[in-house]
Amino acid sequence: MKNAVMVWGGWDGHQPKECVDRFAPFLKAQGFEVTVRDSLDAYLDKALMDRLDLVVQSWTCGTMTGEQEKGLLDAVKRGVGIAGWHGGLGDSFRNNVDYQFMIGGQWVQHPGNLMDYEVHITDFDDPVTAGLKDFRMTATEQYYMHVDPSNIVLANTTFSGDTNDWIKGTVMPVVWKRRCGKGRVFYNSLGHNAKDFDVAEARVIMERGMLWAAK
Repeated sequence: MKNAVMVWGGWDGHQPKECVDRFAPFLKAQGFEVTVRDSLDAYLDKALMDRLDLVVQSWTCGTMTGEQEKGLLDAVKRGVGIAGWHGGLGDSFRNNVDYQFMIGGQWVQHPGNLMDYEVHITDFDDPVTAGLKDFRMTATEQYYMHVDPSNIVLANTTFSGDTNDWIKGTVMPVVWKRRCGKGRVFYNSLGHNAKDFDVAEARVIMERGMLWAAK
């Protein structure tokens, strides 16, 4: 049996608990023993971290201590996977650059706030996106991010420039995977709230991404 911890908290606007509640049953159905924590002190629990295969984090903004960051980064570098969505992984701890280096990106803006936009699959052979087609997100945030060029991008989006004409035509990664040490890192910028995962493609990408991260 594989072991996962799902850590939620931070800004309530991203519905961290509701989003975790969407995916915990899926992981359990896949044979994971799932522990849910609402404190970053989970990363200080050595007995927990030592038995993990996967960390799923949903924690927008907030602060992380150096000890908490070390507990998480050490686990990933030795082979624990980490996966998450939207601000819960990509805008978690703005002062922790080692954390951002691990994730491979950092949120900086969502021009126009709630928007309709297209997501384009860029890799039709990867197990995370195989069989999926381009799809549309409605009334949600289109993330503009600073991203690591070493990311393996699986889906992207193009900004229209309707609200900021200088970014018209900018192609931005939406879904990527990467490695940190021996650990796998999976990120999906969709998931502003739990309703985003009513879009089948957004949900499937997240489910497959968690399984990929957990090897």
